Amino acid sequence: MTRFTAPDQTHHSPFYAAKWAVLTSCAVLLGVALAADFLWASSSYSSSAYSLIASNLVLDKAGTFVVPDATANEANVKGVVKERKERAPQRLLSGTFADIAAPELPWEPMPPAPVPRLDGASAQIKNLFYVFAGYGTIDYVHSHVDIFNFTDNTWVGRLDTPKEMAHSHLGVITDGRYIFVVSGQYGPQCRGPTARTFVLDTETKKWSSLPPLPSPRYAPATQLWRGRLHVMGGSKENRHTPGTEHWSLGVKDGKALEKVWRKEVPIPRGGPHRACVVYNDRLFVIGGQEGDFMPKPGSPIFKCSRRHEVVYGDVYMLDDEMKWKVLPPMPKPDSHIESSWVLVNNSIIITGGTTEKNPVTKRMILVGEVFQFRLDNLTWSVIGRLPYRIKTTCTGFWNGYLYFTSGQRDRGPDNPQPRQVLGDMFRAKLHL
Repeated sequence: MTRFTAPDQTHHSPFYAAKWAVLTSCAVLLGVALAADFLWASSSYSSSAYSLIASNLVLDKAGTFVVPDATANEANVKGVVKERKERAPQRLLSGTFADIAAPELPWEPMPPAPVPRLDGASAQIKNLFYVFAGYGTIDYVHSHVDIFNFTDNTWVGRLDTPKEMAHSHLGVITDGRYIFVVSGQYGPQCRGPTARTFVLDTETKKWSSLPPLPSPRYAPATQLWRGRLHVMGGSKENRHTPGTEHWSLGVKDGKALEKVWRKEVPIPRGGPHRACVVYNDRLFVIGGQEGDFMPKPGSPIFKCSRRHEVVYGDVYMLDDEMKWKVLPPMPKPDSHIESSWVLVNNSIIITGGTTEKNPVTKRMILVGEVFQFRLDNLTWSVIGRLPYRIKTTCTGFWNGYLYFTSGQRDRGPDNPQPRQVLGDMFRAKLHL
């Protein structure tokens, strides 16, 4: 009978102990290697992911602040990269993208105006330059006229304005002796417009009044044409809604020949802050905008509140047919230029203004170019640059020199947003 017999374990135990030690060591080493490989891969992935997150976070400080999920999977990380690539062109938009290449002009500083002003107005009579009212700050408005003498380049006088007269966003024009001041905003911040109209006799230094406009207007286009005072466009009572109405009043020697304003052909596009020029018996209206700041609802001080605006470079003309004709537009949209123009030979020269807002930041962009509109062939060109971008300049021309004073300038060469209100004056020799 055969009997099963177990091996002698006492004789073979050293061999088996060594064998199991080797196998256990190999298993441990393999496990350590696999764990190290897993940790390295995780660390590499996490480092890559956090690098992308950090990079994206820094870029987004210029736009929407986004904090991605630190545990994002590969698909989410790819989404971050895609979003960054898609949004980068907007974030990298240069602050000077709206500038037009232009030659430098030989600007030289002149004595600054007695006060800084924004949204003032001006009129030139021979060698005398009358600069009206305007904001000193958003909470303070001027109630006087400063007078500059181009002959000796000095500020030579000051006249107080009537208490009932508006302080900014005026319609101003002269016939060579009388200066007509139409409507405008009464008071600081974003108060509404008035319908009051006044006349300054520059020889007697006395003020008188004319019949009020049919409705208040804010920064209307204003001009004398064919013995009549023409007022058109501007913004309505709420300061934002564009007006297209066009009225005229017969005037002579600073007095009204009629008691009420006459309706004229409405302007095709309404809005404030436009240049209005008469040349060779033709009436031109240039640039402007639709919409403007409004008073904040319920504010006791009529605090300004931003609203949507559309700036345009449209040019319209009235002639014998009394029908508005559309002419070539400005080189770029331009507004806040109601006193920023002069006639030189057969050209209209316009300095500064504001153009369309930055499409990314939605901030206002100021204009630093000097534009020329030739009236013989109805063509535009850019003939120079101002010392800086600036809006609501008061512009004059004397003895071959282009002058401008006052307004609100930019924040620097690379930042066209508005900042400081100035009273500075410069001049440059023009060669047209």
